[in-house]
Amino acid sequence: MYAIVEIAGQQFKVAKDQKVFVHRLEGKEGDSVSFDKVLLTGDGDNITVGAPAIEGALVGAKINRHLKGDKVIVFKKKRRKGYRVKNGHRQSLTEILIEDISIDGKKKSAAKKEEPKKEAKQEAKKSDDLSSHTVVELREMAKEKGIEGYSSMKKAELIEALS
Repeated sequence: MYAIVEIAGQQFKVAKDQKVFVHRLEGKEGDSVSFDKVLLTGDGDNITVGAPAIEGALVGAKINRHLKGDKVIVFKKKRRKGYRVKNGHRQSLTEILIEDISIDGKKKSAAKKEEPKKEAKQEAKKSDDLSSHTVVELREMAKEKGIEGYSSMKKAELIEALS
């Protein structure tokens, strides 16, 4: 199982028992941290994509150590002007070990959301049936139902009045 998670403003593809170097995090060595901004999880062919993040999903990790990255040399020069500047930079990093990936909340919320969608789909089918008719046919239906002012109504107004 793997997940794409946002940690300290950067996105990482992580798996269980993987070591990741991220920008410096708050906390001491040995502390446990969890990240709730999980953008995607995958387990074989089962892929869950968040919009933008998966609700209830967590990635748990442990801080192994704090360290500094390799030195990066920044050299600036303008030719024929005598301008030369040399700077160096070492990024502060934290090494974390991914302990677990859980998507517990997603399964429960998905079951609750499916039931209202079915009812909404049935209502949508009724309005789709009406939208497949022409304006003339809808006006005749409104006349049979006894709706007043149907002759000046637009198609959307007729569908709303008939449903």
